[in-house]
Amino acid sequence: MKAEKKQLAADQRPALRIDKLLWFLRFARNRTMAKKLAEKGHVRLNGRRVEKGHVLVRTDDILTIPVGRNVQVVRISKLPIRRHGAPRAQSCFELLKPGR
Repeated sequence: MKAEKKQLAADQRPALRIDKLLWFLRFARNRTMAKKLAEKGHVRLNGRRVEKGHVLVRTDDILTIPVGRNVQVVRISKLPIRRHGAPRAQSCFELLKPGR
């Protein structure tokens, strides 16, 4: 019974579509590019390949995103409400080192 309550509580956390999140956090120039990035399977959410633009992302999720020839691994610390400037967008995630 307790496990069911924990699962229910985890599902009620605020969430945001991955395509909107990639655009809000400035990993893509526009929402169309963010959707294509997600749908082509280049992005991973908590280690799983994302193939849909409507996959929900919550706080404390880990995203692996290709940026040019590099790969960035980020932990989402808070969900943005809208697209802001780069400094404010960068405050919504924590950059991790790949392999950790």
